[in-house]
Amino acid sequence: MSLMQNLPFEWLVGLRYTRAGKRSGRNSFISFISLISMAGIGLGVAALIVVLSVMNGFQKEVTDRMLSVLAHVEVFDARGAMPDWHAAAAEARRNPAVIGAAPFAETQGMLVRDDVLRPAIIRGVLPEQEPNVSDVAKQTRRGSFNALQPGSYNIVLGIELARALRVNLGEKITLALAQGQPTPAGILPRVRTFTVVGIFEAGHNEFDSALAFVHLTDAEKLLRLDAPAGLRLRLADMHKAPQIAQELKNSMSGDLIMRDWSKLNANWFAAVQTEKRMMFIILTLIIAVAAFNLVSTLVMTVTDKQADIAILRTLGATPRSIMKIFMVQGALVGILGTFIGVALGVLVALNIDVIVPFIEHLLGVQFLSKDIYYISTVPSDLRWPDVFKIGGVAVVLAFVATLYPSWWAARVKPAEALRYE
Repeated sequence: MSLMQNLPFEWLVGLRYTRAGKRSGRNSFISFISLISMAGIGLGVAALIVVLSVMNGFQKEVTDRMLSVLAHVEVFDARGAMPDWHAAAAEARRNPAVIGAAPFAETQGMLVRDDVLRPAIIRGVLPEQEPNVSDVAKQTRRGSFNALQPGSYNIVLGIELARALRVNLGEKITLALAQGQPTPAGILPRVRTFTVVGIFEAGHNEFDSALAFVHLTDAEKLLRLDAPAGLRLRLADMHKAPQIAQELKNSMSGDLIMRDWSKLNANWFAAVQTEKRMMFIILTLIIAVAAFNLVSTLVMTVTDKQADIAILRTLGATPRSIMKIFMVQGALVGILGTFIGVALGVLVALNIDVIVPFIEHLLGVQFLSKDIYYISTVPSDLRWPDVFKIGGVAVVLAFVATLYPSWWAARVKPAEALRYE
């Protein structure tokens, strides 16, 4: 109580106007509208937090699955091959951010099985070195990734690629490369038969349907290289890949070309960021609607309290003090609504793995079917910067909504307001 007594009178009057009067049905109605405005702001804030958290969760899930196959940084020699890749790998590991390195060679080709043709990316790797930079060996569902042996011309396919080619373990497929070889009949594509020894599932359709692994030695023979095309690196923190790639370019010897994972998927990440921005704007409109509702609440309050405003003016209150009274009322509604929305949104975002299965069980439906989607659960990744940004936007909108009604209240003329009282 002592704290309340020490507040400026503008705060005290504004707080009193926020509550309903005991004998005034009109005051009760205005306070009900204030409650609706508060609930609207809270629901808008909560919805925005939950939606962005789910979108962040999907982005994180897809990124993790992509990087289980992709390297964080790829290093190429400008000459087209990297004969001394051991020395280059040792140089790269001197950077404490690099935790793994492996050589590779890569090309595009056409896989043929009977009358079925499928384009594919053929990546030559060393099976004993590949676990340093990817999780493909762990993701091999059938067969063995270590069955890739030099000179054996064995191949490991993505699960969707194997399904499209209608091929199983031990069966033969034909690889045709675009780089042709001259013959008396003209330039013909280079063709080689491979034996399927493994099928992996990364959980990302782009790789499961278009990626195949062979031994590095076999890939070099196909591409007519004397050495690997480059190195694939894994970092301790994938988010620092652009920075680490630049550091490696400056510290490693030779004419090297660096390419980090964010550049390999620049279009996808740009699309996700655009979608998140548009979703933020669309859902912010919910908060804006609640803020406009707050404008109507304050206008009704000003109309109802004109006699009170006139009395305060005759007692010496300045127009600025009158503005403060109604700004306090509107800001209080906005802050309380934002606080409730943040609490609700954070609670739902942190427990969405429990809430969604409960709703699915209650309604007898499944939002993400395993037969259609690779992700069968709704992921959530709550990021506090997003929460602070959403809360800040809501408070600012609520504050802006108080400006016009407060300015209108400050312009009330005491004599006209009291004429019919």
